[in-house]
Amino acid sequence: MTMAGGMPTNAALAAARWTILGGQGFVGQALVKRLQAVGATVTVPARQDTSWLQQDLGHVIYAIGRTADFRGRPHDTLEAHVGLLSQLLRDGRFDSLLYLSSTRVYQGVPQDREQGTETADLIVNPNSPDDLYNLSKLLGESLCLNDTRPDARQMVRVARLSNVYGRNLPASFLRSLIEAARADCPLTLQDHPQTRKDYIALADVVNLLPAIALNGGDRLYNVASGQATSHADVIAAIQRFWPNWSCQTDPSAPLRHYPTIDIARIRTAFNFHATPFEQGFLSLLASLMEG
Repeated sequence: MTMAGGMPTNAALAAARWTILGGQGFVGQALVKRLQAVGATVTVPARQDTSWLQQDLGHVIYAIGRTADFRGRPHDTLEAHVGLLSQLLRDGRFDSLLYLSSTRVYQGVPQDREQGTETADLIVNPNSPDDLYNLSKLLGESLCLNDTRPDARQMVRVARLSNVYGRNLPASFLRSLIEAARADCPLTLQDHPQTRKDYIALADVVNLLPAIALNGGDRLYNVASGQATSHADVIAAIQRFWPNWSCQTDPSAPLRHYPTIDIARIRTAFNFHATPFEQGFLSLLASLMEG
């Protein structure tokens, strides 16, 4: 039922039943479309509806999350990342559970230490409002990775997602730049132009997540491209389509450190090769130009 490298066939995806929690969101919607396209049975519970906890859920992908507004909604963030997850782990009936976390949790790792590997020791500061997101995601991860059911190692997993880009982007750094370019609104970056981040194409993500859910042999996976792209390169790509757009950079602005994300696990387990950022991002921009 599987191909070499651990990637499920379309037949294997279709044979499984799926529940996508957060299926109305950016990644969740794309997952639903991917699975429905191969004929899978997919359930997407409505927000605020917890009656699904009484049902047999099949393979669950937990894509509920708060991102851009987490600072102003700390209690909602904790409920999204931890509260409902705790109920699911305690009371739910499922074949597998894949919890979507974030590579943002690596932000506190010093540059001179082991960086973005799944085994790295992580550093968070409860005094920092920016770390509320990381703390809540790590608490969700801990609930999953310390689940006490006998078969938890085969059932409950975590995927740390990098910065995902694709159509219908939610509020994010990339979206803010694209919207400014399309509106011909000049911007000045607050970060050094050589600040670098890892970006992964949405299409890569929705292929990997069901594979991890069905065939993952490890408990925790980075889902990233493994390549860092500078702000300057992002701007240059956008200006290929909107050449008159002005985005100023300041070499004296802070150079922010984002650890390199290690993707050895997904590369080995699923023969994963990320879509190069320039290729995938230029394709996205081209599609936006076409409307």
